[in-house]
Amino acid sequence: MNKKVLQTLEYYKIIDMLLEEADTPLAKESIRHLLPSSRREEIISWQTETSHALMRLLKQGRLPFHGLTDIRPSLVPLEKGGVLGMGELLDIARCLEIAKDAIAYDAKFEDLKDALSGRFGALMDLPDLRLEINRCILSPEEMADDASSELKRIRRAMKTTNDKVREQLTATMNLSGSMLRDNIVTMRNGRYCLPVKQEYKSTFPGMIHDQSSTGSTFFIEPMAIVQLNNELAELGMKEQEEIEKILASLSALAAPYAEDLQRNVLLLAELDFIFAKAKLSKKMQGSEPLFDQDYIHIKKGRHPLIPKDKVVPIDVTLGKTYDLLIITGPNTGGKTVSLKTVGLFTLMGQAGLHIPAYDHSHLRVYEEVYADIGDEQSIEQSLSTFSSHMVNTVYILKRANKKTLALFDELGAGTDPTEGAALAIAILDNLHNRNVTAMATTHYSELKIYALSTDGVENASCEFDVESLQPTYRLLVGVPGKSNAFAISGKLGLPKEIIDEAGKLVDSDSRSFEDVVTGLEDARTAAEKEREKAKKIREEAEHFRDKMKAKNERIDAAKDKILRRANEEAHEIIQKAKDTADESIRKYNKWMKGSGMTKEMEKERANLRKALNETESELTIEGTKKAPKRAPDKLQIGDIVMVHSMGIKGTVSTLPNSKGKCFVQMGILRSEVSVSDLELLEQETKAAKKEASITHARNMKMAKAMTISPEINLIGKTVDEALGLLDKYLDDAYLAKLHQVTIIHGVGTGALRNAVQNHCKKSKYVKSYRMGEYGEGGYGVTVVEFK
Repeated sequence: MNKKVLQTLEYYKIIDMLLEEADTPLAKESIRHLLPSSRREEIISWQTETSHALMRLLKQGRLPFHGLTDIRPSLVPLEKGGVLGMGELLDIARCLEIAKDAIAYDAKFEDLKDALSGRFGALMDLPDLRLEINRCILSPEEMADDASSELKRIRRAMKTTNDKVREQLTATMNLSGSMLRDNIVTMRNGRYCLPVKQEYKSTFPGMIHDQSSTGSTFFIEPMAIVQLNNELAELGMKEQEEIEKILASLSALAAPYAEDLQRNVLLLAELDFIFAKAKLSKKMQGSEPLFDQDYIHIKKGRHPLIPKDKVVPIDVTLGKTYDLLIITGPNTGGKTVSLKTVGLFTLMGQAGLHIPAYDHSHLRVYEEVYADIGDEQSIEQSLSTFSSHMVNTVYILKRANKKTLALFDELGAGTDPTEGAALAIAILDNLHNRNVTAMATTHYSELKIYALSTDGVENASCEFDVESLQPTYRLLVGVPGKSNAFAISGKLGLPKEIIDEAGKLVDSDSRSFEDVVTGLEDARTAAEKEREKAKKIREEAEHFRDKMKAKNERIDAAKDKILRRANEEAHEIIQKAKDTADESIRKYNKWMKGSGMTKEMEKERANLRKALNETESELTIEGTKKAPKRAPDKLQIGDIVMVHSMGIKGTVSTLPNSKGKCFVQMGILRSEVSVSDLELLEQETKAAKKEASITHARNMKMAKAMTISPEINLIGKTVDEALGLLDKYLDDAYLAKLHQVTIIHGVGTGALRNAVQNHCKKSKYVKSYRMGEYGEGGYGVTVVEFK
């Protein structure tokens, strides 16, 4: 695509929006170089990747890439046996951390195979290397004591020696109080010194390392700690040597995985780039445009640079039954926005970006898009508005073909209207005869007539409400627009006689055409109202149809359930009667073989009659509802009760009145019933109130969670004060379900930072912590991730 059209259609503003969604420098660099493609297969592949990333995003949320840096420069010396610094190794560990998280994210879609599965599948975790680096290195400037046993021994010895130095210095200060300028210990040339007054420099035993700018104070290393300082210096060199050994060991451990690490960082950058497109699509409620047809069909398209609460969606079809669309209408009515929307959607779609339009919108692949939009008059080049437009038009005419899209704003404007209209018709007819897809905006009535009388050319207009003198910004395809100049002038107070005189000056053909357009507009408005009315009636009918269908389904289901249960109970009762009869017959037969009718037979007959009576009572349908055991003495709002006259449960919504009646809510039915018809269901009432209490507590907890800040500022606090505040803050943040928080401690001497990180290391809530990245606060903050 030519760079001029990218600027004219504001494509680079979309790129800026996309940059905000990317996390990594590598992805941002790819975005800056993203240009529309003219290869259909590549475009469809890009669109599929964006759609699959959006699907994952909607199902499982964002995949974080924060902290990923381009580690490839560090891998070059690594492959040659070089030793990396602590910061470089931490960058490698961070890359592996992000790869691990990405692999875990992909595992949530274990049964899914999509356009991103290959990239996720090629990522390597390398847990041994990742864990070892994180174990040994705390920050780009600090090696952990436990990185090696020798380093731990050296630092323990340094601490012991430091303690001895401080004890000796304290004793020396106590003995030499008057000789010292201040009772403080300073460092000069890496050695502990005391500030000695100038007059005592000769009598104070020790080595002079420095003096103040005034010469009144000398910084002297007491002789008593010279040997201890020497030991500290020696231990410092051993510490540095041991750190170098550890770095060399870690570098050697990483060297065999240089190719895997390089592949990881490139794959993660690609995924960040693709997910950035998906996040932009989600933000602007976009959808994947289809490129399976050679025409444009945009459904409810919204220009992405206009605020959502102000943009008016448009429907546009171009290249299907007509390949030239002429848009007319008043100024500020939305003609240019419609033009830019079609052009920008084409560029976005061919760059693999979703467009803010309804699903199944179609775009066509163009090799080039040309646009002459805006006033580009130049004083330096002596170009008028008309000349600048004509320069652009000539440029487009030379290069346009059936694989290009041409957009013209106010074609032929800036010169004599008659000549301008003739030129505009000639230019558009030339493009039309060459099968060039084009859109043009104009005020010329001649172009409306040209569109009405030419096959493959269609009129469109931007609607204008004359009553309110406001444009509606709706694009109406198939309807030519009116200038509305007379109507607008009259609404604004221009005398009627002037308007009538102006009307006489318009030729009869123009008046006839305007009358036709007015008739079309009135007919369209009436049809629009009737269509809206019919749509509303249809929606209401469908609503009642669905409601009745659902009601009938519920009735049928209830009837089937009742009949099934009745049949089951009847079967059980009949089977019971049969069993009783069979047993009695068996006994009768036995007794008849004996001595005939006996007392046992009479007794059995009585038992049989009793059993049949019981069976008959079970089959009898209960005629009345069960009466309440007793009316409740006292009712409260919210109590669960049984309404016996209706046989259903309800909730008391008002207290009983003087007549002994109250209102009870039974589902959607609310009725006034007598208290004597109610039975209090105590257990269900208690359960309902308990659930309400739990819900209230949960809401209170959620309300509290909303007030927890994602960061805490400890600057200016002592270590003890800071740790007290930090401990409570971590508890609150963890309970509030925050995933990550930032602790601001400043750089300073590093004491507060070390105390914070040691506290985080011991906290049972903390999963991991790290120093802030560039833009997060650097070494002045610690970023904590909860388990």
